[in-house]
Amino acid sequence: LAIAYYLKEELRTFWGHTFRWPAQLFLRSWCKRAITTGLEPLKTMAKTLLRLEEGLLNYFEHRISSGPMEGTNNKIKTVQQQSYGIRDREYFELTLYSLHQTKYALVG
Repeated sequence: LAIAYYLKEELRTFWGHTFRWPAQLFLRSWCKRAITTGLEPLKTMAKTLLRLEEGLLNYFEHRISSGPMEGTNNKIKTVQQQSYGIRDREYFELTLYSLHQTKYALVG
């Protein structure tokens, strides 16, 4: 289990790379070591990362994150839930257009 913790923590350094090729070398090396541990969760994760490798490595060329888009999608879902039962489509659309002005906070 110590090796699993070490590999998990080491994977965090992937995002610290500046260029694509060292990140690719690191990712492939990490996945190879994760698979050789024989631990099923690590093997599954490594295979998933290898399958998504191209998309992950594109970050190092474009430095674009999907975080803002996912945040906007979550806001849209929240508005949909809050407006359940409202049949005025124009009001719903206006509410969506004003999302950039709305701030949501976690409660609890």
